[in-house]
Formats: sequence, structure tokens, C-alpha cells
Amino acid sequence: MSANVSLKELIEFIAKALVDSPEDVDVSEIAGEQTVVLELRVAKDDLGKVIGKQGRTVKAMRAILNAASSKVRKRADLEILE
Repeated sequence: MSANVSLKELIEFIAKALVDSPEDVDVSEIAGEQTVVLELRVAKDDLGKVIGKQGRTVKAMRAILNAASSKVRKRADLEILE
């Protein structure tokens, strides 16, 4: 398993644990040479759960992603799409 797949799976796992409709969680990946952009889509009703109060949940997810991506010497960005 490559490192990029595991970053995508990590975000997917966290998001599915947070939402009421885990079947609607979709993570797509745009890989560059030094950067990986992960785009997270969830059901409209679950958007608030993923973002959290004052963005705390998404900040925590980004912190975990940054820690994991630094291990593989890449920079990772998480974007939440509506």
C-alpha cells in the first residue's frame, strides 16, 4: 500500500466515524510532486459534524493529516466540499 492511499483512507476513516451517513462520505485525492490535496465530501446534514464548532473538528483532522503526511515527507491539504 502506498503512503497516499493511507492518507486518503485515514481521512475517510475519521470522517465516517463522525457522520450519521457514512455511506455518503467521499474522499478524492489530487496528487502533485510535493503536495497531496484531499477533497472530502459528506452529506449536507453532516457538514456541521465534520467542521465542528468554530472549525475545531476540521482543524484536528488537518493536524492529524499533517502529522501523518510529514512521515511520508509530503505536504497534505484537506478541503471540505459542499
